[in-house]
Amino acid sequence: MIRFIVVSDSTGETCEQIINASIAQFDVEEKVFERFSHIRDIVSLNKIFDNIKDIKNTLIFYSLVDENLIEAMKKNCDLIGITGVDVLTSSIIAIERLLGQEPKTRPGALRSLDAQYFKRVDAIDFAVRYDDGKDPRGVLSADITILGVSRTSKTPLSMYLANKNYKVANIPLVPETPVPKEIFEIPAKKIIGLTNSPEKLNLIRKSRLQALGLPPNSSYSNMDRILLELDHAHSVIKKIGCPIIDVSERAIEETADIIIRHLKKINNEI
Repeated sequence: MIRFIVVSDSTGETCEQIINASIAQFDVEEKVFERFSHIRDIVSLNKIFDNIKDIKNTLIFYSLVDENLIEAMKKNCDLIGITGVDVLTSSIIAIERLLGQEPKTRPGALRSLDAQYFKRVDAIDFAVRYDDGKDPRGVLSADITILGVSRTSKTPLSMYLANKNYKVANIPLVPETPVPKEIFEIPAKKIIGLTNSPEKLNLIRKSRLQALGLPPNSSYSNMDRILLELDHAHSVIKKIGCPIIDVSERAIEETADIIIRHLKKINNEI
């Protein structure tokens, strides 16, 4: 398990979004967040570190604009030997140099509640609500729907795209479960099928089972079962007539880039 401590002079949502987008690039089975919001004085900051007893598998992500708080954060991290990630300073410095302006140091200034912010929050909420086939009706209002067998990165890909403001629903394809009727009520171009190589799925699923403390040789990772699932998925995707992406040798951002380009293309056609 990885523990993320989030410290912010505002709500801390920006930090968590960055962490989740970064985690999507790795096989992280368990994570826990501890968020400390509206930290605007050194006393409050120091209290956070007074309660940190274990730094194993722990990272601190912070979004602070006050220079004194940033320095105090760095000193505290150094004292206990924990890695601290400053998510704002480098961006602020780059923009300052480009514009030749002094940055505003008002806490929370970078989190203005504009239309783009709300659009992203709505997209993330949508991805969580319609993840893993929880409610197939979500495909009717999704920007894109992702189909695929288990462990083809449907969820992390959905979250990555949500952070790009796209509303994504994802549906698992399982031979014993009927394909939701809603899938056939939307244009095929608004659906993406994901596939993976049997060998890669076998390794990923065995690793998943071991992480859960289960026998790695269960039916979930059995090669015959995997081949059955892939055959079923391919037949469904072929019936729908939607694009298919092989994710076996692609990082999340590569697959997302293909989908975003596809979305821009179909949106231009509307």
